[in-house]
This record gives sequence, structure tokens and C-alpha cells, in this order.
Amino acid sequence: MSGKVVAVAGATGVVGRQMLLTLEARNFPVSRIKCLASARSLGRTVPFKGEEIPVEVLSEDSFEGVDIALFSAGGGTSKKFAPAAAGAGAVVIDNSSAWRMDPEVPLVVPEVNPEAIKTHKGIIANPNCSTIQMVVVLKPLHDAARIRRVVVSTYQAVSGAGSAAINELLEQSRALLSEQPYPPKVFPHQIAFNCIPQIPQSNAFEDNGYTNEEMKMVNETKKIIGDYSIAVTATTVRVPVLSGHSESVNVETEKKLTADEARALLSKAPGVVVEDDLPAQRYPLAVNAVGKYDTYVGRIREDISHPSALDMWIVSDNLLKGAALNAVQIAEQLL
Repeated sequence: MSGKVVAVAGATGVVGRQMLLTLEARNFPVSRIKCLASARSLGRTVPFKGEEIPVEVLSEDSFEGVDIALFSAGGGTSKKFAPAAAGAGAVVIDNSSAWRMDPEVPLVVPEVNPEAIKTHKGIIANPNCSTIQMVVVLKPLHDAARIRRVVVSTYQAVSGAGSAAINELLEQSRALLSEQPYPPKVFPHQIAFNCIPQIPQSNAFEDNGYTNEEMKMVNETKKIIGDYSIAVTATTVRVPVLSGHSESVNVETEKKLTADEARALLSKAPGVVVEDDLPAQRYPLAVNAVGKYDTYVGRIREDISHPSALDMWIVSDNLLKGAALNAVQIAEQLL
């Protein structure tokens, strides 16, 4: 297989660095790598396959000869530079929310709707991290019993808000344990030893009282699964965990599924691992999901308040399957 020229926009960020690691770990056929970031990162290098790659300043002229451009540089940056990359002949896989709900742009999770990749016109959207891990589990259930309604509450790690958020949790925890003050800088409230029902940390709320993150889960779930009749409601919460998002999900189906039937379906689903052994206290944990490619599901049980609903607990590494890995898997499908 011939190598590809790959650009990573936002290469110095948490997700950008993870994209480079994932390309390397999965032996993606790269003939040349371009690491792009803002002017603030000029002079820095990032490691890739044993080399230190100089960071170039992202511009509209950065994509000449590039085959695949992985973007993780924020929505405004994607809106400005992704069309230039596509116009230069690259296929853009964008990790921001900029293009996800554009009807001309496929929103892809390879285990769920790989066929959508074929419809791209130069840009493919990578879904929200919380949505990705949920739909990987929901799709087999939908195919078997048609989902009517989803109620999800998330427990999202601080790494989803970037390196400054990781540092704030660590430093604030140390300060509070030493009985020292540490006023919040990244988050609107103390994150150490606390939960914040607001994601993102600024300009979060829409007119209907839901946050941007919650509405992403609502809208993206329907687009990815391809069924806009599914009712979805979400509450997204930031918790003092470094990496690994967890979700409590209630799924109402048209045809009743028993817990055993759901486990059997999910045990065969691509990218899904069932961890569900209550006597052994075995169920998905965020600390165990870090660094893993799979999405884990457990605590599968029949909802005692509804004749045709299931409860479950879903966990995944938000920087991998929730971002970098899903983008690289899309790139692999392009090959």
C-alpha cells in the first residue's frame, strides 16, 4: 500500500498529539507527516516514529500535496481552513463541531455507518466524544429491536477540555489537600472533588436550557444512526476524572430485549466489549478504559419501571475512540 501525505492540524494539542500516536500505533501508511498549529507553537517539535517533527504554522497554503488532513484545532479554525484543505485535494477529517450537522458532510463512526464515508465532498466530520461511545453500543440494539428513546447522563473526564483542564484538576486537588486556595480558571466552579453539570465550560447553555454538549448528543445520535424519529435527552456532567468518559444510558426499544439478549448482541458488536459480572464486581471503569481502543458496556439490566427498556453503563477513552482513534479509523476506511 503506497504511503500517504498526512497533515495534523492542532498537532500540539491533547487530541492532536493522540492522533499522531494513533497513526503510529496502527501503522497507518504515512509517507510524510505535516504537523500544523497556530503561530504560538512555531519553533516546537512533536514526536512521530522516532523523529522530532517541526511544527509549521497552519495557513490556507499548508495543504499542497496532502492526501488526508486530520483537524483538531477548534470549530473556528476548521471553518476557516478545512475548505482550503479540501480545495487543495485533501480529504479532511474534522474533530470539531463545525461540520457535524451540515447536511452535505457525513458524520461517521466506522462501526456504525461506514457507508456514509462514500458521500463525502472533501470533508468528513468526527462526532462528539460522548456520542461516539454511545452509538457504538446503541446501533446493534437498534438493528435488532428499533430504539424509540434514549436517556443519557454523562460523567466526562477533564481531558475532554484540554491540557489546561487536566492541569487544573491536578493542581487544584493538590492545593485543596494542602488546605490552600485554588480558584477555578478553566472551569466555572471547583472541579476537584466536585461535579459540574455544565459542558462546555463557557457559553454552554442554549435557549431550551440544554447545554451545547447535550444538544450535540441529541442531534448527532440521530444523524449517525440514520433515524430522526429516535427521541434523545441528555445531561452532561464534568467529573474529577483525568481520562475516560462514562455514561448511564436508558434505552427504550420497540421490541422488547431481555438483558441476556442485549449482552449476546453486544458481545458480537465491533468495537464493543461486554464487562458484566456482578458477583465478581466486574463492570466498566474509566481507569481501565484509558489507552484501550474498545468501548466497554456493563450493568446491563431490564428497566423495572418500563416493560421494554434497558439500563446500561458505557465507558470509553475519550481521547482515543472518542476522538483520535475514530478519526484514524475513518482515514483507514478511505484507503
